[in-house]
Amino acid sequence: MISQSNTNQLDFRRFDNRNQLGDSAAQAVGNCLRSLLAQQDTVSVIFAAAPSQEEFLAALCQEEAIDWSRIHAFHMDEYVQLADEAPQRFGNFLKERIFDRVPFQTVNYLNGNAPDLVAECQRYSDLLKQQAVDVVCMGIGENCHIAFNDPHVADFNDPVLVKVVDLDQACRQQQVNDDCFTVFEDVPTHALTLTVPALMQAPHVFCMVPGVNKAQAVYHTLHSPVSEQYPSTILRLHEDAILFVDTDSASRLPQ
Repeated sequence: MISQSNTNQLDFRRFDNRNQLGDSAAQAVGNCLRSLLAQQDTVSVIFAAAPSQEEFLAALCQEEAIDWSRIHAFHMDEYVQLADEAPQRFGNFLKERIFDRVPFQTVNYLNGNAPDLVAECQRYSDLLKQQAVDVVCMGIGENCHIAFNDPHVADFNDPVLVKVVDLDQACRQQQVNDDCFTVFEDVPTHALTLTVPALMQAPHVFCMVPGVNKAQAVYHTLHSPVSEQYPSTILRLHEDAILFVDTDSASRLPQ
């Protein structure tokens, strides 16, 4: 680890590379889960699906002394009208990398192909209310989105927990930049997403953001005004959030 600092209330940790970042984040999340499980019967965790989460999820699956059978897992967002078997579906990503690798008590998926998307948002909202989320494991998009709360749809006071959104061009281009889709036109235009309040109501938030493509977003997260123009800046107001970056994603920060 190179350095650790605090911006407003945001705990900021910088590492030499993605593997160090993933290992440290997994240890921090593991410690949090073990502590919560010592105090309460069950724990609920929301997971993000993105290439930025690969190292973290792999390391988290190796964490010891976590009673996964007492943990409820949720996934954070999902494309609308993408084939069920598509590898780009976030539910499929998480199923392969963690949901099928450890024995959760329950795994809860958003269905972007539900016949009634409004009803699907309500169904998932009800699940989130029933389980009272404890931990969020997330990333930040190139346009500073959290989940699929792009700047034009982000609402720090959103009255709902889950909603349908249209994706802005920067968000869709990121999916190509991440090699998730071959061309821009293949990226879906809409998605289901947990809202900003749904994410920020969790007592513990861990945000893993490696890679040079995220350097500008990391800069805005730490130095731009807290506003929906840069949705990730809301992390600076959370009472227990940690931002994990590597040398590449921190490359635009002041020395």
